[in-house]
Amino acid sequence: MSGGVVGGHRGFGAGAQRAIALGLMAALATPWLREALEATMTRHMLMQFPLVMLAGALLAAPADGRLRARIARWNAHGIAGLVFCAVALAVLMIPRVLDLAVRDAWVECAKGGALVACGAALRLSWRTAGAIVQGFFLGNVVPMSIAIGQLYVDSPLRLCNAYQLDDQQRLGAWLTGSAATLGVLWLLGISWRMIRSDSDAPAQR
Repeated sequence: MSGGVVGGHRGFGAGAQRAIALGLMAALATPWLREALEATMTRHMLMQFPLVMLAGALLAAPADGRLRARIARWNAHGIAGLVFCAVALAVLMIPRVLDLAVRDAWVECAKGGALVACGAALRLSWRTAGAIVQGFFLGNVVPMSIAIGQLYVDSPLRLCNAYQLDDQQRLGAWLTGSAATLGVLWLLGISWRMIRSDSDAPAQR
C-alpha cells in the first residue's frame, strides 16, 4: 500500500494500467491458475487476494475530472473507501467464506468482485486519507489480521474443510507476520516523512 502501488506509476497512462488490469484478471480467472492459487490457504489469501486487489487498483486509474469529483463527494478524506475495504476483508477472511469460494462458483465470483472493489477503493482513498485516517484503518485491519492469524495457528480443529490443519497453521503464521510487518513499515514511512518535514522547515524559513 505504498504510494507507488496505490497511486500508480508515472510511466503508465490510464489506458495502459486498465489494459494490464484486464490481462491480470483474465489470467487469474483461468482454471489452472485459480486452482493453483487456491490449492493452499496461504496462496489463496496471501497471493490471490493481493493480486486481485492489484487488478482493482489498476482499473481505478485516473479518470476524467467530473468522475473524480463525484467519487470525492462520497469518499471525503478516503473514509468511505477504507471502511468498505476493512469490512470486505474482514468478511473474506472468515473460514466459511474461504471454503465456499473454493466450492461455489457464485461465491468465487462475489469474492473476486469484492477484492477488485477493495483494490479500487484503496487506490482512490489512500492518499486522500492522510496519516490519521490511514492509521485508523491500519489500526483496525492489522490487529484483526493478527487475531485471525493466531486463531488459525492455535485452533486444534480444521476451520476450513477444503484445507488441512498444517496448511491452516502455516497461513496463520504468515498472516500474523505479514500484518505486523505492514504496520511496522507504515509507521517507519510516517516517521521518515515527519523527519524530512522537520529538516526541510528551517530551509523554507
